[in-house]
Amino acid sequence: MPSSSAGRHDTAVSERAGYLELMRANVNFRRLWAGSVVSLLGDWFNTIALYVLVVELTGSPLALGGVFITKMLPWALVSPLAGALTDRYSRRRLMIGADLVRAVVVLGFLLIDTAAEVPALYALVAAQVVVSAVFQPAKSAALPNITTPRELLTANALLSATWSTMLAVGAALGGLAAEALGLEAVFLIDSATYLVSAVFIWGTVIPQETEAGDEPLLRAAGREIAEGWRHLRARPRIGRIALAKATWAVGGGGLVYMVALLGDAVAPQAMAAGVGVLFMARGIGTGVGPVVARAFFTKEERWPAVLGGCIAFCGAGYVAVSLAPWLSAAASIALLCVLILAAHAASGANWVLATVMLQKRTEDRFRGRVFGTEWMLVMATEAASILLASLLLEQGVLELRAALRVFGVLQIACGALWIGLVVPRERAEA
Repeated sequence: MPSSSAGRHDTAVSERAGYLELMRANVNFRRLWAGSVVSLLGDWFNTIALYVLVVELTGSPLALGGVFITKMLPWALVSPLAGALTDRYSRRRLMIGADLVRAVVVLGFLLIDTAAEVPALYALVAAQVVVSAVFQPAKSAALPNITTPRELLTANALLSATWSTMLAVGAALGGLAAEALGLEAVFLIDSATYLVSAVFIWGTVIPQETEAGDEPLLRAAGREIAEGWRHLRARPRIGRIALAKATWAVGGGGLVYMVALLGDAVAPQAMAAGVGVLFMARGIGTGVGPVVARAFFTKEERWPAVLGGCIAFCGAGYVAVSLAPWLSAAASIALLCVLILAAHAASGANWVLATVMLQKRTEDRFRGRVFGTEWMLVMATEAASILLASLLLEQGVLELRAALRVFGVLQIACGALWIGLVVPRERAEA
């Protein structure tokens, strides 16, 4: 049985487990992975359908930005509590419960068919996100409980590649399904995928260290959240890495939001397909990046510098997108896809390496709170970035091409700051 202690995982390993070895030998990871495949496919069907629905009903960049923000801000607010829950209760049961609740919530999107009902759509998105905010820290915190030190990086890379593949496949198929079957069919498919995911996770065994007691939940959660923050502040090696994804999100949140608008710009007659193709490129990139990082950056002491380089490279990719031709021709769309793929290969590497570093450095009993806090920082930063981008576009301060360039340069600057401020501290404490 894999150890759940931070000490065993916070060590360098001379040889990583292979992907096939991991899938064949680790039945618990295999079941968790299978559930992720199914639910993520439905999630991306759902996401593309929501973007298209809001644009069709309102035609407003700010209203579309509202969908992105509603997918992130509630997550940011709930994540610390969710993290405390994942340290206090069974992570397996929390994930199963989250899947069942989300299966019901997404059916509410079937009732949205006028612009006046968009606020209700936001409420449903918020409910789905709040429940997801429990599921994701539970999954991240559970991974070291079901893997060995040799398997941990491979498992993270495979889950990230799965997320990316399902983004690519789900976005592309979701766009086509929305055009061919209608948005209602897409929402029904999403609901069904959550039920299938719950079945897979039901068969998974996840050992963990918990601190459950007789103290009331909210009071205990408040105390545990405070303990989690103190844990981060008292351990800079953990606190710094918990900021890696949020540093990317300063510019990255607005950039990802603008990909949806770019899809409409290059394929105005088939927005769902246009958005789906560009998000497919994003998905392929985020899958390729961790695999490349795992193969080429084998020395873990170099990872902090790699994190900053990935942030800057992602921004540079979007500056290139802003300078490229935006035509409906296949060659033009293919070029945009290549640039977006390259940008998100870097962001995917940043995500996985930062996740592995946090998992290795954090004790099991604090791991849920640490990941909950990290999710809060990422989602709050992404929401602020998207709000700024959507307001600049809605008010006509910037047009889309200029906004992509500005946010790309902002992200390059964030990567440079990370390299200048964080990397020297990491080296000093190595």
